Parts: sequence; C-alpha cells; structure tokens
Amino acid sequence: MSSSSVEEIPEQTDLFTQDGVLLKACLGRPVNELNSIGMLCIVQNPDASKSIEWRPNDLITIDSTQDQDWALVNTIRRRQRTLSDNLTADYATARARIIKIPLKELQSFRITHKNQQMNFSCKLGVWQSTFYFQHGNAEIFVAYLKNHVKTARSSRDKNTYMVVESTEETRALNRSFTELDLFTENTTDVVWNIVSNLKERPYETTMEAFSKLTNIVYYGNEANGKRDVSEDVADLLTKSMVAAEEAHSVTKSDEYEVISVKPTLPPRPCIPRSTPLSTEKWEGLQDPLGRVAEVEGVKQLIFRGGVAHSIRKHVWKYILDYYPWHMTHAEVKALQKKKTDEYYCMKLQWRTMTEGQENRFTEYRDRKSLVEKDVNRTDRTHPYFAGDNNENLVTLQDILMTYVMYNFDLGYVQGMSDILAPLLLLLDNEVDSFWCFVGFMEKIATNFDLDQAGMKLQLLQLQQLLMFACPDLAQHLASKDSGNMYFCFRWLLVWFKREFSHPDIMRLWEVLWTGLPCSNFHLFICVAILDAEKEVLISKDYGFTEILKHVNDLSMRLDVDKVLSSAEGIYHQIISAPHLTDQIRVIIGLTPLGTSVHSDDGDSTRTEGDSTQANGTNDTNGSSGTDMEEVMYQRGLDMNF
Repeated sequence: MSSSSVEEIPEQTDLFTQDGVLLKACLGRPVNELNSIGMLCIVQNPDASKSIEWRPNDLITIDSTQDQDWALVNTIRRRQRTLSDNLTADYATARARIIKIPLKELQSFRITHKNQQMNFSCKLGVWQSTFYFQHGNAEIFVAYLKNHVKTARSSRDKNTYMVVESTEETRALNRSFTELDLFTENTTDVVWNIVSNLKERPYETTMEAFSKLTNIVYYGNEANGKRDVSEDVADLLTKSMVAAEEAHSVTKSDEYEVISVKPTLPPRPCIPRSTPLSTEKWEGLQDPLGRVAEVEGVKQLIFRGGVAHSIRKHVWKYILDYYPWHMTHAEVKALQKKKTDEYYCMKLQWRTMTEGQENRFTEYRDRKSLVEKDVNRTDRTHPYFAGDNNENLVTLQDILMTYVMYNFDLGYVQGMSDILAPLLLLLDNEVDSFWCFVGFMEKIATNFDLDQAGMKLQLLQLQQLLMFACPDLAQHLASKDSGNMYFCFRWLLVWFKREFSHPDIMRLWEVLWTGLPCSNFHLFICVAILDAEKEVLISKDYGFTEILKHVNDLSMRLDVDKVLSSAEGIYHQIISAPHLTDQIRVIIGLTPLGTSVHSDDGDSTRTEGDSTQANGTNDTNGSSGTDMEEVMYQRGLDMNF
C-alpha cells in the first residue's frame, strides 16, 4: 500500500456551500469540462475579500453525515483533503477546474428555469458562467449572496439583479439619509439604487434626487411630522435602474449567453406649454414704425405657446412669409396693394378662359374638375362652409384655381383644399388667404409631388425616428406589415388637418411654421401620437387595415397641448442621446458624421449621404420598389382619402 500524501488547500473560509450544482456553461472552458457536478460556495479569502467558487466533485470528499441536498456551512474553515498517491495527478487537474468569481467583480446575476438555474456576469456584455441546481433551487444561495453584495432588482426583468458597489461615500450617503428620516421603507435600498444610477447618469440622477428631497423636506410634513414617500422613492428607483437594465439584451451561443449592449435614451423631460403670444408682447416687439427686429425671439414665443387669437390674423401673415419681418407699416400697406393686384391678375387669367380653350387644355380641365370635387366636400360640417350656395365655398374654389395659375407645374393635388380651409376661415379675406396659402405650400410643396418621393422620404424618416425613439413599437408595427408607416400618410400630407378641430389645428400649425426646434418637428408630432397609443397598438393583434382604422379613429380625440408637450420632450430626449446615427442627425438638422447605418440583422447597409434610399425608395433592379410595396402605399393613400 502506497503512503498517503496530504495537500493543504490555501486557507479560506466557506461562508456557504451548496451541493449538487451542475456546470452548464463557462466562457473559455472546453466542452468536456461542462455538465460536471460540483459544489457552489461563497468563500472568504485570506485577504478578507469574498468570492463565489464552484468546485468539481472529484475535488471534494463529502462527509457521510452531510445533507445530500444542502450543505449550510457557516464560517467553518476548509478541511484538509487526503488523496491516495495514484490520484495526485487527477487532483491537480480537478484543482485547475475550480471556477472563481470575485464578488468585487460581479456585475449581475440572473435566476431562471423555475429558480433552478443561475447566470453570473462580471463583464458588461457577457454571461460568463451558468449553473444548474439539481437538488432544489437557487433561492437559499441567492439569499446568502445578498448578505455580501448589494443588489437592485431589475424592473424590466424580475429575474435579473444588478450588483451595486459599496464605497465609503455611499455608506456616508446611507447614514445621511437615515439621519434625515425621510423614508418609511428600507433606506439602504434607496441609497444603493441612487448610487447605481449615479454611475450612468450622474447629472440627471443628482437633479432628480435633490428635487425629490427638496419636495420632501419643504412639503412633506404631515400632522405627525412625516409622510409616506414610498411612491416618490419607487419612481426614483425605477428611473435609476433603467440605464443599467435596458443595456442588456441576451443572445445565446452553444456554450454561453452573450449580452449585447443596447444604447439607451436619456430620460424624457416633461415640458409644459407656455402662454400664447399676447397683443402686448407683440406690440412691444415692434419698433415705432412696425418693424420686428427680434424675429427669432418672436418665433420662440410662438413655438412655446402659440399666438393669441386676437392677433393671430395679423401674425400669421408674417410667419407664412406674406409680410416680411423688416417692413414698416407703410411698406406693408404698399405690399398689400401690389399683392392684391397680382392676385386678381392671375385670377382673371382663368376666369376669362373660353369654353373652347378649356376643351383644348386637358391638364387645366382635369385640375378644375378635381378642385370642384374637393371643394364640395371640404369641411361641410363647419358653419363657415355649410349649406348650399355657400359663398365661402366659391371663394375657396377661386383661390385654389388661382393657385393653379400661380404654380401650374404643381397645379392642384388632392388635399390642398384641407390646407386652405383653416386659412380662409381665420383671415376671411380672399387675397390674404391666397398669399398665406402660397407661403404654407412653400413649406410642404414636396408633399404633393407627382412621384410622391417627398412623402415616401418623410415616411422613411418617420420609420427611422420611431425605431430610434420607440424601438419596441417600431418592431411591433413591422411584424404587422405596418413598419412602412403608410397609415400615417394623411397626417403628413395635410399636416394633421383631419386629426384636430379648427381651433386646435391653428395652434398646431403656427407652432410648426416656426421651424423650431427643427424643420422636421412634424415627424416628432407623429411619434408623440404613436407613443401615446403604444400600449393599445401592441396589445391588439391588428393587421395593416386595422392599424390604419385605429389611427384614423383618433381624429378629433387628440389633445393638442399634450401632443406638443410630448413631441418636444421626445425631441430633447433624442437630441441628448450620445449614440445618434447619421440618419437621425439628418432628420433633426445636425451635420452627419459619416457613420455607417446598420440594419437590424447587423449587416452594414449604407452611409448617410449615399444615394440609396435618399428619396425614400428602394434601388433594387433600378426600380422604385416592389410591386407589393406600391400596392400597400396606394392602399394607404386610398383609405386615408
């Protein structure tokens, strides 16, 4: 019999051990080492640091008195292991197979499969190891682990825990919160969550925390000197963990799971609307001769709160480029006379056309017929346009026919009567309405291009913007054949005219006419409306037609102030994002950086500025898109009108 040898394992203390734990996956380990049974431990090292340790069974001599399911060892020093001489090599091999995870490096862990499987991550982006508890579940192990690390549970995934580092500063912060006695719940948990968020978003979190504390200190005293602020704390905690938990998206490989890091948006600010530009402010912004010097300041005031109705008729002529801002009252009066003469000259051109001329002028005849049809069904429920032989309908038609002579290349396209109607309703003057209509059409002329390239580009940009701001909704719409955003065609074509009442559309339009904060702010209006409907759109199993119907049914049910406030918040949320793509930079008016745009499947597609899809169309085989895409586009157009 050969003599026995004794090898001393480096002295450390087992704080907790659990038997029957299967190694399912481990980054960097060969496949033949997987599916081994062992013991998962929490240990204290000689230097007082702590680790999670998994030891294969061939390293462990299990005491016959030990519970086969659980071995709870509380501060018991590791025993010496005695092996026969012919097992020494195997013992060394087994020692090399120990997996050690320092707690100071642990970033997150996850419990799945009915609490029987645990994943550990020490590096953002990768689950390094996976263990399976054969004889029970991981609940007891997790409970002991939480005695040694501070964790914050994910609000998006209840099975994932984020590990928060302990520092002297955070302990001092914890004591400060305790001394203030502001919270009825566990003060330590509050502090750890705030500290976790400080790492990712220090400025926003600091402002949020101090805002909450200020409210509590100054307004939180009830009859007993305290109040329950659990809801305030819960709100703060939820925000504090968003950046960490949303940054993890798991994909699987054969041996381990890899976490791809998804960039997250900053918090969305809540921006209330301001008061409209008043008569006093408007007059104060003009010099004694009537010139407006602070044009950008005026636009800012209009963007923030709109225009008081009492001066809207006058201010609109400026923001629609009928009156130049720098003109005096006398110059404006002279301009009015000139524009009036010009208008009636163009009107006379078509009014004096003989029947024979019309018969030989097919394009003119077709446009005149289309104008007549559209006018007869424009806003007929509104008192201003209601009834038979309504003179306002005659004026509406005359303005549109004169515009055909003003811009014959564009002529008349279905939807223009919707654009003109609110202008005529407000101004109640044929000449003024015409020139303001001309100014409006200058801003949206591409909506009415014959090839519809302008509309398709906007739909493409809306799709890109929604994918960036609300990826879950964008992906859901794509799964329902609605990712092309054709159901928003009517919104974009006539700038939401059919979604709001006349008073509300006036408020919305004057904000959009300012061109602030970017020329594509109307796309943010679309995103804001869709974001408000996100829960309904995702929960309903609608196809393309049902989504289109739901969107159209929102007509006259939208709150213009809420939509504007939400759209502005989304704009500031996006422009503050550090991961802006060139696609988004172009949409919001920033200079592209030349970065590549990648599709969802990871394939590199194009660099911003490339001609591909620049007009919103596909270049496959030199065509403007597949037949099915054109059918869906036309279907959306027909159902909108």
